[in-house]
Amino acid sequence: MSDLIVIAFPDEEKAFALRSELAKMQREYLIDMEDIVIVTKNDKGKVKLHQAQNLTAAGVAGGGFWGMLIGMIFLNPLLGAAVGAGAGALSGALSDIGISDDMMKGVAANFTPGSSALFVLVRKVTGDKVLEELKEFTGEGKVLQTSLTKDSEDALRAAIESAS
Repeated sequence: MSDLIVIAFPDEEKAFALRSELAKMQREYLIDMEDIVIVTKNDKGKVKLHQAQNLTAAGVAGGGFWGMLIGMIFLNPLLGAAVGAGAGALSGALSDIGISDDMMKGVAANFTPGSSALFVLVRKVTGDKVLEELKEFTGEGKVLQTSLTKDSEDALRAAIESAS
């Protein structure tokens, strides 16, 4: 079962820096993330989701491949690739895996303009090592929501929110 963690920041830069750091930790097998999204609210109040995975592009690539393969069977690979890419793009644009876009937009509606939040869906984590790596973000953000155990949430809050 995955755990949801939401951390808010007063600016956009810290959220992107934390996402980069978590991606580095994932490459080192310290954390296994199912989804990670940054939500920003610009000065005009517009909410934007910065997804780590582009589902539309993935759909185009996968649909194009399968369409071309099926098209080769029916002796028209170009038409098959075009139809497959179109269908893949449509299915990619309409799919929502991981964290609900509506939920993220709802949380971000209450943000002040210029702020951001990092939404992370975590499968597994080596807690002590990840918290150690997050020291540079201490005092920079606020933990808004988690589905962690009480002890794990308290440790995360201490690592992110404590200014001392």
